[in-house]
Amino acid sequence: MIATIIIAALTCLAMISCIVFKPYIQIKRVHIGTYWLVALVGAIILMAAKLVPINEVGQALVANTEINPIKILVIFITLTLISVFLDEIGFFSYVANLALKRAKGSQFKLFIALYLLASILTVFTSNDIIILTFTPFICMFCKRANINPIPYLVAEFVAANTWSMFLIIGNPTNIYLATSLNVSFFEYLKHMALPTLGAGITSFLVLVAIFYRKLKTPIENVVVQDVKIMDKYMLIIGLTHLVLCIIGLSICAYVNIEMWIISLSAAISFFICEGVYIAITKKKFAPLERTIVRAPLELIPFVLSMFVIVLALKYQGVTTKIYEGLITSQDGLVYGLTSALFANILNNIPMSVLFSSILQEGASFKAVFGAIIGSNIGAILTPVGALAGIMWSNILKRSDIKYSYLDFMKYGFIIGIPTLIVASILII
Repeated sequence: MIATIIIAALTCLAMISCIVFKPYIQIKRVHIGTYWLVALVGAIILMAAKLVPINEVGQALVANTEINPIKILVIFITLTLISVFLDEIGFFSYVANLALKRAKGSQFKLFIALYLLASILTVFTSNDIIILTFTPFICMFCKRANINPIPYLVAEFVAANTWSMFLIIGNPTNIYLATSLNVSFFEYLKHMALPTLGAGITSFLVLVAIFYRKLKTPIENVVVQDVKIMDKYMLIIGLTHLVLCIIGLSICAYVNIEMWIISLSAAISFFICEGVYIAITKKKFAPLERTIVRAPLELIPFVLSMFVIVLALKYQGVTTKIYEGLITSQDGLVYGLTSALFANILNNIPMSVLFSSILQEGASFKAVFGAIIGSNIGAILTPVGALAGIMWSNILKRSDIKYSYLDFMKYGFIIGIPTLIVASILII
């Protein structure tokens, strides 16, 4: 057991070091994430040392259960592909531009509009998509308007990692924790609607209290340029498949079809329909090609490697010990705070893999949703809490916006702690 804990701990420490100091290595024009390489090495060492039998790993990867990580990855990646395509044809830039026009020179109105827009779109896509699409847009607009981008960037990041709790599809951690414990789409919504609403209101009020004085200055001499959708028929096909996929996920438990089959079918149909339309109209396949290039494929080796590490911890009895240490009458709050802490030690995806194993020891429903809350709001506390924080910080660096690790933690703790507590207390 001790050897497994040491290897797992060193792997996590090395992974966090890579995230902070060297998140990517570049080979010619290709950027390769270092965090998943470290996780892969740790998993290989555990298997080579026979601390987890290879046959156990193989059986877990082909098992016809909800905890199968391959099924969970299929759900996340297929949904992400549709959302990325919508970004490629200009959908997210278009709706963000509408928000800018409605602000009419008021920073406070713009702040509210961008917060609401990020919140609504996060619910129906995912936090990672909003951060990847909105962050460069906000950086560019604020530079052009000569206004401080920090209030808008923080608000966008907080909104994306708060309202991502509302539906099961809002964050890969939601998908992993909920599906691994056989929580259906509507059962998830029933338990998480109130905590998300409470968290959203709390985080917004704290954001307003922090930034209100900075937002009183009007926006002057800025021209909002028109943003056009590349092709309205491509947009209709993409949005239709996204909506139908969400509807399918909501009813799959009642028609006895697994979620990954619904999302995979939607993605296949989407690519076929878009491909046929492009071929018939003799347009370029560039948007589809760029969508595939932008797919978060690094998550595949990362999640599978962390799954092996957690499987080793479970095989050695470590997860049972952690579960026994977490038994309490206040499951929701304790698991919310604990999962948020672990997310900022391990990153929230490895934390979710670990906690799914802990929760299967027999934790309550409040504990399950507490862990989900921690996996989302924990991302607000430090840059290493989630891949979203890493991506967000890297975009700010490329845009020459100064926002240090300490700045992240300062705003993160002021906003994140009360939001986390309110959401955890409101679990029903």
